[in-house]
Amino acid sequence: MTLLHDAELSAAFDHAALAYDRLVGVNPGYHAHLRRSARRLRLPRGGAGLRLLDLGCGTGASTAALLTAAPHAEIVAVDASAGMLERAVTKPWPDGVSFVHASVERLAEAGVTGPFDAVFAAYLFRNVTDPDRTLALVRSLLAPGGRIGVHEYALGGRAVDRAVWTAVCRGVVLPAGRLAGDAGLYRHLWRSVVEFDTAPAFAERLRRAGFAEVRVLPMPGWQTGIAHTFLGRRGSR
Repeated sequence: MTLLHDAELSAAFDHAALAYDRLVGVNPGYHAHLRRSARRLRLPRGGAGLRLLDLGCGTGASTAALLTAAPHAEIVAVDASAGMLERAVTKPWPDGVSFVHASVERLAEAGVTGPFDAVFAAYLFRNVTDPDRTLALVRSLLAPGGRIGVHEYALGGRAVDRAVWTAVCRGVVLPAGRLAGDAGLYRHLWRSVVEFDTAPAFAERLRRAGFAEVRVLPMPGWQTGIAHTFLGRRGSR
């Protein structure tokens, strides 16, 4: 199977949007892990006076996680899937949250410009065509000293990590995707993780992109060795 990219991937997410929240809701720890990654950004003052970018917000789960960590921040949430955003905007949000339909490559055309004090990206980087270009863009959008937080399925590098991920996908994720009528998207989900960077490799990719103080933190439970938080900071220039 060839991985989905760009417009084809956005269309697959559009189709899956109606059932997406229900499917991820049965994933143990899904929302708690997003909140954990958002808290790990350690945003000061509950986000008061801060401007945050939620890149790849989907139906708003990552936006909600950011709000728990920074309830007083201004949050700009962006996604390339119109269907996912349609679900997101139906939920109750405070006045400081706005949603924008745009791909990563077309943020400026959609009026999304920096500087941001932090960028949060959940389940994004294994789905973009050019992760290095996306990291360069994120860095350019951050204010000096701004923080990046990435919540991602990036395997730890051990054979057991790949085996657990594949077993969970074959036993739960792929059958659920078929029942929902979105088999292609969920096959992509499985393969995109297997073919993406390991956690150490993605950390090194962050460093090559110019981020300092890069840290990799694991998730608890069955996702240990499968999902990680990646943290970094833009330097003063």
